[in-house]
Amino acid sequence: MLLVEDDAGDAMLVEEMLIDSDLDFPLTWCKSLAEAQRFLSTCRTPVCVLLDLHLPDVQGLEAVTGLVRAAADVAIVVLTGLAEADAGLAAVATGAQDYLVKGRLDPESLGRAIRYALQRKQVEQSAAALQANRLMAEENARLERGLLPVPLLRGPDFEVVARYTPGRAHGLLSGDFYDVVQTADRTVHVVIGDVSGHGAAEAALGVCLRVAWRTAVLCAMDHLEQIRLLEEILVAERSDPRIFATVTSLVFPPDGRRVRVTRAGHPGFLVRQGTAVSWDEPAGGMALGLLPGAARWNETEMALPPGGHVVLFTDGLFEGRTGPASRLGETGLLQLALRHGALAADGFVDALVREATEGAAPYGGLADDVAVLHLGWGTTRHG
Repeated sequence: MLLVEDDAGDAMLVEEMLIDSDLDFPLTWCKSLAEAQRFLSTCRTPVCVLLDLHLPDVQGLEAVTGLVRAAADVAIVVLTGLAEADAGLAAVATGAQDYLVKGRLDPESLGRAIRYALQRKQVEQSAAALQANRLMAEENARLERGLLPVPLLRGPDFEVVARYTPGRAHGLLSGDFYDVVQTADRTVHVVIGDVSGHGAAEAALGVCLRVAWRTAVLCAMDHLEQIRLLEEILVAERSDPRIFATVTSLVFPPDGRRVRVTRAGHPGFLVRQGTAVSWDEPAGGMALGLLPGAARWNETEMALPPGGHVVLFTDGLFEGRTGPASRLGETGLLQLALRHGALAADGFVDALVREATEGAAPYGGLADDVAVLHLGWGTTRHG
């Protein structure tokens, strides 16, 4: 309990009432708002303040607003004079939880007002937390719509299976992003990327990069020019110069026999043909934003085996711990993939995510987001 009252007689009366009530709270007495603010700045336990509105350094409702600014989580019961009922109501509207008239104090009403004030404060804080969670959920839904787009395909001949799982460190979407666009000439363009860090800022930057990439593809920008554009946008939009992004961009020509690959610091990928699974890691360049303007990227053309599919992912899939000092790693992920090589696309992707998650569960779970794309021409193309 904190009593803020400059009149010694009133302070003694309140102290006696507290002794006679059924409350067993230690009482601290401050004679001014400034003294109370200093006390609250060092107090780390829940506090109920009994506040007189007439203090040497402040008068009226300014006393309430001054306390709320100093410690927004304290419960406040205002002490008023006999003719100040309106002031008490105004104090409650300003931020206090209750008010009492000094001339009508008794131990029972004082104890009841203090308990109710503490409970009302807890309800207010719970309501504020629920509102904050609701707003966060709405924001996350908006980010999800941006990060997890619907592939823009012009027919059923190209198959895409996509999965996105937020990491346990934040439980929300972060900086992983992907997109798939098929242009009028039937060529399929794909991007997957990972903005370093976790949080809304990184997620928003991921959305920005994805939208920019889709726009560049639809405007027929050259493959390597797309990567340079993404780096320019990253550097312009990032909130910290240490933020970077890894990216892999693929181009599937409509002949279905090859794929062009550009990697910027991103992990390699899996190639599936029948039940066989292999790891491929074409030559790549530096992640975006590490040396703005100085990095160089190459486009590598790979033969795509008949019926072959490419599986892209972000590093969250294989960086989870599988022991106190070990991680799944790229080798472990390939072994996992080989065990499930006979599965169809949906089952294969689900198996990768499920087993990577289960393997990391005893050691804290997957700390990073996981995005997975299973890509390739349908059976009609290779039938």
